Amino acid sequence: MKVILFGATGMVGKSALRECLLDDRVKEVLAVGRNPTGKQHEKLKEVELKSLTDLSIIENEITGFDACFFCVGVSAAGMKEEEYTRITYDLTLSVAETLVGKNPNMTFIYITGRGTDSSEKGHSMWARVKGKTENALLRLPFKASYMLRPSFILPLHGVKSKTRWYQVLYDVLKPVNPLLIKLKGVITSEELGKAVIHIAQNGYPSSIIESYEIKKIFIRDEPGS
Repeated sequence: MKVILFGATGMVGKSALRECLLDDRVKEVLAVGRNPTGKQHEKLKEVELKSLTDLSIIENEITGFDACFFCVGVSAAGMKEEEYTRITYDLTLSVAETLVGKNPNMTFIYITGRGTDSSEKGHSMWARVKGKTENALLRLPFKASYMLRPSFILPLHGVKSKTRWYQVLYDVLKPVNPLLIKLKGVITSEELGKAVIHIAQNGYPSSIIESYEIKKIFIRDEPGS
């Protein structure tokens, strides 16, 4: 499987990248982003772009892929709806529309979040915008599209959050990680990374996948399960 990955320097993207490089099912990874990942691996190729809104200059490099893991995202804290929409909806759809034209047999996996509002009419701004983004992606003619809605992601294996106060929280909680991992609503970065690979290769009955389902997919994907 050939995978194109957006957002590989964020916590979610780092999680997906780590598992892709470890998994024999993934033969090639193209990481597209504004900054380098700092990783070197025989399966990994990187393309740095100042802006992801125009992929025309790399059209030849983004053709022939089986799956896209779109892990770009920002916190809505302190942002106006127009700005959050530009980053969350406009950017995501721009990338997806380009990819589906080049890779009609691609599976597109979008990492959103628990509480996303599919009705697009709720009081929560971020949830409405995420819901609008999900709905638009599901209308595109990909081979398949899946919206993953993790709640609390616990970073493991050196994966860290780029948001400073998030990372402070993770550091404080580290002593109780073994207890947190057992909670239904908590998934680890490893579980998330392995789940996206499993879904890309095997599909899933529902296009919207909640946090507890991600945990189940990870357990099912483990050797001997």
